[in-house]
Amino acid sequence: MNLHSLRGWIAMPAALALAGCMVGPNYKAPAVPAPPSYSDNGHYGDWASARPADAADRGAWWTIYQNPELNDLEQRCATANQDIAAALHAYEQAHDLVRENRASLYPTVALGGSATRNDLSANRSNVVPGTIRNYWDFLIPLNISWEPDLWGGIRRQIESSTANAQASAAQLANIRLSLQGTLAVTYFQLRGLDLQAQLLRDTIDAYTQTLQLTQTLLKGGLSTQSDVAQARAQLEAARAQLIDLGVQRAQYEHAIAVLVGEPATGFHISEQPLAGDPPNAPAGVPSELLERRPDIAAAERQVAAANALIGVAQSAYYPSITLGATGGVESDLIGRLFNSSSAMWNAGPSASEILFDAGRRKAQVEYAVAQRDQATALYREQVLSAFRDVEDQLAALRVLEQEAVAQQRAVDAAKQSTSLSLLRYKRGLAAYLEVLINQTIELTDERAAAALVARRIVASAQLQMALGGGWSAAQLPRN
Repeated sequence: MNLHSLRGWIAMPAALALAGCMVGPNYKAPAVPAPPSYSDNGHYGDWASARPADAADRGAWWTIYQNPELNDLEQRCATANQDIAAALHAYEQAHDLVRENRASLYPTVALGGSATRNDLSANRSNVVPGTIRNYWDFLIPLNISWEPDLWGGIRRQIESSTANAQASAAQLANIRLSLQGTLAVTYFQLRGLDLQAQLLRDTIDAYTQTLQLTQTLLKGGLSTQSDVAQARAQLEAARAQLIDLGVQRAQYEHAIAVLVGEPATGFHISEQPLAGDPPNAPAGVPSELLERRPDIAAAERQVAAANALIGVAQSAYYPSITLGATGGVESDLIGRLFNSSSAMWNAGPSASEILFDAGRRKAQVEYAVAQRDQATALYREQVLSAFRDVEDQLAALRVLEQEAVAQQRAVDAAKQSTSLSLLRYKRGLAAYLEVLINQTIELTDERAAAALVARRIVASAQLQMALGGGWSAAQLPRN
């Protein structure tokens, strides 16, 4: 075989590989029911297909709360959190696997070398008289092997690993969103405790004044020792409640320390009471905004990865064709190793086809189909869960806003009742028990109102997470 014919022999399978078919089903994203608007922001309309958009920039969504300290903590979380770092390395592994699979499209070239000393037996059969039995053999072989992807099995494997890498990138974004959302929620819960601590300190001041009043009235014969004892007991109970908040606050601080990648020992956040209403949720948020959720994108990419594996399994039904060539130089004397007469080569194709496997390939194909169907079901469930998450937080914001209004009316009424009872007590028209009851009710109502402030802002942060983070009006679709 001359060099021209060798080139032609190699070029023909190469052309076949480039024009080769790809067995297996082409991917089509599963259809899922998706309402165009949320029930708490309008009525449901026509159903549409969800199309995840995990590549969209979510931005620093927490900046809508205009809290510099939270902004700083979020940035530290993004760069120092170890769960995010682990997810990043998982994505790098998935990306490297794509490169590994892509390399299978190209030939494998290996260069070697050996030097062996041979001593042949004089008693072996068919010994030619005068044969040299003791000699050196110097060999430098070059081996080339290539399996053309005629049936698309390798390309389907690349397609699957690429989809898995995209799913890994979406999972990285989802972990980042989840951890930064958890940080925001924990931070607001801590600030909610600071608000309650401020309330308890104001209450302690009021209870101290009440205790002094009972002591003054006792000296004037207008009160009893029992009233003084009850006032002191109420004051100490409020102090105990304030101390108890320290346990929860320390736990929140420690949780934030872990989220920003720092040891809990020595980590401290100065006290700052939570204030203000949460940012308003946009009315009529379209369902398409859920396409920004990275967990949905990851689930959809896993369907694509599983779908490609069906083609990988089906390619096993077709013959395996390998093109191989070996060349090099060989000589018994190292000085003649690179002479033209020392050259040697051989080339040729090989093919194999499985005739009987007792149903193994069929089982592999059915297994791949079942994996794809499972991934599809999980994707649809993820979409439904995502809509539930948004509806939960929209409902929470609506209900908590109504509750906060009613609770504030209760606080106002309790304050008025306490003020009137104190006035009646000073004039000797009411027993101290009436004051005690009203002050207890007032404190309970005020703490409930303070808790609602935190719950509303936490629900707002959880809504941002449910929507995929980074919401802004500029990102809404335009008609």
